[in-house]
Amino acid sequence: MKLQGCFTAIVTPFRNGAVDFAALRKIVRFQVRNGINGLVPCGSTGEAATLSPEEYLEVIGTVAAEAGGKVPVVPGVGTNSTAKSVEMVKKVSALGVDGLLAIVPYYNKPTQEGMTVHFSEIARATRLPVILYNIPGRTGVNMLPATVLGLRARFSNIAGIKEASGSLDQVSELVNGADPGFAVLSGDDSLTLPMMSVGARGGISVVSNVAPAASSKLCSLFLEGKTAAAARLHHKLFPLVKALFTETNPIPVKYAVSLLGLCRPEPRLPLLPLSEARRAPLKKALKAAGVL
Repeated sequence: MKLQGCFTAIVTPFRNGAVDFAALRKIVRFQVRNGINGLVPCGSTGEAATLSPEEYLEVIGTVAAEAGGKVPVVPGVGTNSTAKSVEMVKKVSALGVDGLLAIVPYYNKPTQEGMTVHFSEIARATRLPVILYNIPGRTGVNMLPATVLGLRARFSNIAGIKEASGSLDQVSELVNGADPGFAVLSGDDSLTLPMMSVGARGGISVVSNVAPAASSKLCSLFLEGKTAAAARLHHKLFPLVKALFTETNPIPVKYAVSLLGLCRPEPRLPLLPLSEARRAPLKKALKAAGVL
């Protein structure tokens, strides 16, 4: 698996409270057809926390089957329990996926040493590449570069990190300290281009749910050295990125995906559909970006 370019953290479509598997297959086909570099089901954008264990495995299996090896599939597997995370890793590793995305344990606020032990257990439980996921805004604690680099030094299958601390200094520390086989990926659409300017290789994206071609092109342009063209595309997409985060992710992007006819704009409680006042501005941003 090549960890570079744009991977979409895909939404999980619902219809009247149940997972809409027909819509999920349609979403996967849309992403593959538009040149995305990889798919990440059952992350934060995929509302994994609200899925039953059975739904969770079926969503991942459906995405992997529909992708059919055309693009890598890297599902989210992390919880705030090491034992539960390891159990999930073992089950998901058997579903034909290409890698795993494991979030820093949330709510518990482990120490750096606790994170090291947690991710060591995950790495030992699978032969698949593991991408760490650092997002302090949701987990309540920041995984420091020294912790990440220490884990990489011990486990060759810890292959990269989705970095969403918002700190370019932290990205620079990771890139400076890592070996060439370790990939830093942006976890924040508005920072993908800035992060790539200091050595990140792409991003795991929300906006690519509705703009997969443009999002993957932005990354490929930068990787090809066409930085001015990449910057122009970044600025074209930037208002859409901001519009997609006016309420908690994935509320706005679910509405945006529904406007493309791919699924209903239905999240699961405790999330509610996008408020009426924010719908027109999001439609305007989609049109300005050339999505609608």
